[in-house]
Amino acid sequence: MNRSEMLERVLNRTQPWQILIIGGGATGAGIAVDAASRGYEVVLVEQSDFGKGTSSRSTKLVHGGVRYLEQGNISLVMEALRERGIVRQNAPHLVSDLAFVVPRYDWWEAPFYGLGLKVYDLLAGKYGFGSSQLLTREETLARLPTIKKDGLRGGVIYYDGQFDDARLLINLMQTAADHGAVVVNYVQVTGLNKASDGFVNEATARDIENGHEFSIRADVVINATGPFCDSIRKMADSSVTPLITPSQGIHLVFDGSFLAGDSAIMVPHTSDGRVIFAIPWHGHTVVGTTDTPITDVSLEPVPLDEEIDFILENAARYLYRVPTRADVLSVFAGIRPLVGNGSAGNTASISRDHTIKIDDSGLVSIAGGKWTTYRKMAEDVVNQAGTLARLPERAAKTEDLRVHGFCEEKRTGRFSIYGSDAATIEALIREDPRLAEPLHSDLSYCAAEVIWATRNEMARTVEDVLARRTRALFLDARAASKMAATTAEIMARELHCDSDWKANQIASFQNLARRYMLS
Repeated sequence: MNRSEMLERVLNRTQPWQILIIGGGATGAGIAVDAASRGYEVVLVEQSDFGKGTSSRSTKLVHGGVRYLEQGNISLVMEALRERGIVRQNAPHLVSDLAFVVPRYDWWEAPFYGLGLKVYDLLAGKYGFGSSQLLTREETLARLPTIKKDGLRGGVIYYDGQFDDARLLINLMQTAADHGAVVVNYVQVTGLNKASDGFVNEATARDIENGHEFSIRADVVINATGPFCDSIRKMADSSVTPLITPSQGIHLVFDGSFLAGDSAIMVPHTSDGRVIFAIPWHGHTVVGTTDTPITDVSLEPVPLDEEIDFILENAARYLYRVPTRADVLSVFAGIRPLVGNGSAGNTASISRDHTIKIDDSGLVSIAGGKWTTYRKMAEDVVNQAGTLARLPERAAKTEDLRVHGFCEEKRTGRFSIYGSDAATIEALIREDPRLAEPLHSDLSYCAAEVIWATRNEMARTVEDVLARRTRALFLDARAASKMAATTAEIMARELHCDSDWKANQIASFQNLARRYMLS
């Protein structure tokens, strides 16, 4: 993908597109893949970088949702389990099985959780990742050697999926482009205009990089902006009733030694009614999450002290080595676009089902849902939008559509997460072995990955590379901060930028990185 070429296609277009998608997160990317693979003429614009908001800040799980089973939302669990199997099938380079252990400290937990997880297995059917079973105390300690031993009776093991959210998002954008879609980051929609029939048929937009303003016409406009859904809806009709009840969740990242082994911990009950996970991810330990009602949404939400304390306190109940603020390598927050009545409340109890809303203006909005069900969400909204715009009826093809980077045999090694694209990165290193040197001793990312991201994945800033093309910022904010200068130097050469650009990029990223540090 090349941003200049993509933007040129938008600016040179004289005919309306069939579908305009606003929002470059998981939902927008899924819609672009679905619509483009059906043969529709599709353009997607994102106000910042792809996945800058919610979609890069998840718990890194592709899962059915054990908590939703306890809430009695069987249909959501069944849908999510099916979609979990489909995304593993279509993107095996990014989605893998992960064993989760529920530690048992009370006698009644074995039959209670054991039975519930057997129901989870049953609902998964042919899309199951493995059978749950009871573990003895010794088996639990073998799986979780750093678990708190006092009072431990055993555990229950079950299987779900793990992935890299931002990497899957980029591969979905590439998949959409492979099927003819035009996707452009750093293009902000500033207004929506209507045709004589009162339906939205045009967006005014601004190129964030140079301030150039232009318009995009389309037969139908889909609003997939997540937490910003209502602000886009109000562009078309200022009187609309709010759809979103936003909720914030945070995660703390620690060294991998806090969770030795290959299994994750799932704590089924916390004081706020949520589950909490401790997960091995890219050699580190991710612990989360919270569910805090908020009133304001932003692209860079701030973790609250009480959220940080909540995770530390709950982690201390289960980990033999008690984590402290000084142990936190990175903290990140994300906002869930939950569908409610627009007012803050007990967001933990709000359904994670998705909702499609067609306003009187003809604007099609989709909100709610979860990463795991992005494909089904996209299929549903394209069906609705196609009917509304009277587009030629075409069936969805994404159930068996391979995601960009798909490999028949899973690759191993440091570049395995790139799937079939790994060969190109390895070729860069063969031409210049210096490109394999890590940008920082604590993380494995190298110069070749920066070049790849800039040339082929539309990375435009140091943050794009260190936060979302690689995951440096989310794994170790201090290490990422120290990588900024080298990254800016490489990107400046690739993008033909001057020394002022480099200096601004370094300062901007280092200021951002400090927000991911606790001390």
